[in-house]
Amino acid sequence: MIQLSTVALRPPPDHDPAAPAFPFALPAIRSLPVLRLDTAVTLFVGENGSGKSTLLEAIAIASRAITAGSAEAVEDPSLEGVRALATRLRLSWATRKHRGFYLRAEDFFGYAKRLAELKTGLERELAEAEIRHAGASDYARSLALAPYRKELAALRARYGEGLDAQSHGESFLRFFAERFVPGGLYLLDEPEAPLSPSRQLAFLALVKDMTARDGQFVIATHSPILLSYPGATIWSFDREPIAPVAYEELEHVTLTRDFLRDPEAYLRHL
Repeated sequence: MIQLSTVALRPPPDHDPAAPAFPFALPAIRSLPVLRLDTAVTLFVGENGSGKSTLLEAIAIASRAITAGSAEAVEDPSLEGVRALATRLRLSWATRKHRGFYLRAEDFFGYAKRLAELKTGLERELAEAEIRHAGASDYARSLALAPYRKELAALRARYGEGLDAQSHGESFLRFFAERFVPGGLYLLDEPEAPLSPSRQLAFLALVKDMTARDGQFVIATHSPILLSYPGATIWSFDREPIAPVAYEELEHVTLTRDFLRDPEAYLRHL
């Protein structure tokens, strides 16, 4: 199901004669066409600095998406310019369910750290409560300790011993498996970063399961594996203006394929 259907850039205010600053000076932003999200999975691809992550961040802010990371996108001090872009975006919705989240791969580890701190804090509070209520009856003690035990049990049921206790790839997939819900809009920035090729395929299986249950994804990526998702629309940020491009025409794909076919042809020039 398509929730977010189009993204467009409003013209600048008439009273703003200043030269365009970041991110409006980026070619992909200054010439942004009406971005149509006609498929359940939309992929942004382009070189670093091309603007794909910047636009994704601005969409997340403009849509008030929950940030699953170390800081909310609307508060992150490093995103001041992106927030200015967000105010200029016009989002059109086919429907709105207020489910899903925005995630930058580098922020995931901040999320895991916050989760570990929450678990440690609950364990400390439980230990302190056990001391405070040591002389109470079994029933009273059980009532007093129940809230802490319930929250810890919920964390363990969802994340096991904690995302920080697993490998990066394992914890990343576990996070997605637990947090993806039907009908969600997911804005993901380079989710392949901690994933091996086999785990990227497992991630695509999770995406397929969610799109079958009314999920929608907008993903910025460099990965030829993620870019191969069947039926996805791929927007290339290496063109001005950005435009949809076929998988077979992507430099990320042709270069990877040619390298794997004959690595020596490239390595001999190093």
